[in-house]
Amino acid sequence: MDITNRTVFIAGATSGIGLELARRFAAAGSSVVVGGRRADLLDRLAAEGFGTVRIDVTDQDSVGHARDAVLAGHPGLDTIVTMSGIMLPEDLRDPAHFSVTQQIIDTNLLGTIRVIDAFTPHLVGRGSGAIITVSSGIGFLPFPLMPTYGASKAAVHAYTEALRAQLDGTGVEVSELVPPAVATTPEQARLNPNALPLADFATEVMDLLRADPTPHEILVKGVQMHRWAERDGTYAELVAQRSRALATLPGRQ
Repeated sequence: MDITNRTVFIAGATSGIGLELARRFAAAGSSVVVGGRRADLLDRLAAEGFGTVRIDVTDQDSVGHARDAVLAGHPGLDTIVTMSGIMLPEDLRDPAHFSVTQQIIDTNLLGTIRVIDAFTPHLVGRGSGAIITVSSGIGFLPFPLMPTYGASKAAVHAYTEALRAQLDGTGVEVSELVPPAVATTPEQARLNPNALPLADFATEVMDLLRADPTPHEILVKGVQMHRWAERDGTYAELVAQRSRALATLPGRQ
């Protein structure tokens, strides 16, 4: 993918990985529109020179209004990134977790689908473009403390594979970004020393996006152990290691 002259909309890019990728696309020469829910953060990014649009991916009307606003200002839009997502722990012994389950699925999976559905006719109509979904290493190697998050990201992976097959021949590329743990704040770096520094992650991602053809799965080195755990025979051992985090749930030791 030539990242120097794209027109990119990133849903969920007011902070973290999404914001860093927005800045990297812009630095490479692309025009970037950032979508998010918080007006204060969008105002700051507008002051940096980004296009901005309010979007709540759990609200169909909000997604439709955002699409209309983006396309009105950027009719040459050719790249969509579905970055919006939430990651929350759940205690599956407590039925009250189900409200968290619904929130995660509505944002991570249904939100991804809403954004894709909103922009696919435009991309297919222009005969070229790219859709980049965002799953997670946890979608391939479960983190038992966050079961629905992993399930939602596994579903995003499966949906992306089907989307790529259905859009074959339209000129629209479909790629899946698979992040490992990434330290987007100093606090996250302190809590998880194994998390990949955000700047390092973004550099690797942009290098992979520059590849021609763009990989179907954008896999930085730090996520390889997650993606290929079953193939490499390390799956059961790694899931057992990751299950130790369940001790942090109330009443678990």
